[in-house]
Amino acid sequence: MGVMQSTDLTVGNASVQVDSEGTGPDFVLIHSLLTGPEAFDRIAPILARDHRVHRVFLPGFGRSAPLPLSDPTVEDIADHVAETLAQLHCHPGTIVLGNGLGGFVAAALAIRHGSRFGRLVLSNSGAAFSPDRVTAFGTMSRLVTEGGMEAVVDVAVRRIFPDHYLEAHPQAVQERRSVIEAVHPVAFAAACRALAVLDLRTELELIENETLVLAGAQDETTPPGMAEELADGIANARLIVIPECGHCPQLQQPEALLAALGGFI
Repeated sequence: MGVMQSTDLTVGNASVQVDSEGTGPDFVLIHSLLTGPEAFDRIAPILARDHRVHRVFLPGFGRSAPLPLSDPTVEDIADHVAETLAQLHCHPGTIVLGNGLGGFVAAALAIRHGSRFGRLVLSNSGAAFSPDRVTAFGTMSRLVTEGGMEAVVDVAVRRIFPDHYLEAHPQAVQERRSVIEAVHPVAFAAACRALAVLDLRTELELIENETLVLAGAQDETTPPGMAEELADGIANARLIVIPECGHCPQLQQPEALLAALGGFI
């Protein structure tokens, strides 16, 4: 399986941290806005038995610098990830999995750079947010700008897991707090604004990658209806709804996530 290797790439004018392990075909993991790449700890070593697994740190996470743009879009982040994959020498058969924000980025990546990789997994994401969720992103961006990450950490934790899961796993709150508090507030606020204005619905038909769409039945951040709309817009996409799961199946239901991936890849 090999040892984890952490690399700092220079992409454009910004540094990008990538943690890689394993050998074999490339498998790229792109994390949510509400977690970091450590959220994949329970699945990455298993995937690394047969793949070279790369965890890409989005701008503002880990040692990855915020994008040097005044108001970067999700498409800007996707272009940034595309150049990162090029520097990693990922081949056209590479599998890309994105969760949450990472799923929106991966969808934009497929629309704009789909020929650079193979299969696509979109977990707990969608094509556009409803007006009430757009408002919520605006509120989070404002709170972070005014008060730093501490201002939104409690709300963010409860967007990851259903209440019953947090009641049964109280340690998850502190684990997530420590991760969220370490995110660069400027990059987090910019990502909130980017998600608020994103609308990929008219471009989904451009995705030609074989696609698996995953949803958590209890995800209140990106509800299953968003995943259904996403799958309906992509030719021949498969949809799997994971029961009793919130926004991050790699944290809450890793076995179910691995089973779904095994049937797909």
